[in-house]
Amino acid sequence: MNFQTILRTIGFLIILFLVVFVSIENTHTIDFHFSLAFTKPVRSSAAIVYFAMFAVGVIGGTLLNGGSAKPSGRGGESSGKKR
Repeated sequence: MNFQTILRTIGFLIILFLVVFVSIENTHTIDFHFSLAFTKPVRSSAAIVYFAMFAVGVIGGTLLNGGSAKPSGRGGESSGKKR
């Protein structure tokens, strides 16, 4: 595992901690308005709304970065070189 992967994992865990902390502190019920998807406001716990928005962001980021895998270049089948 390289350093960049570890750094990204630590960053992800920090963001996840902040979402959980905000959710713990805001336990009251809120009205969530998003007129593009819902005609009526969604009345739910603030913790659920925060987590749902975080999950949408994670899934969106995963979908955007999912196809950017590069060949490792270690001489595997994808390198195209014969020894």
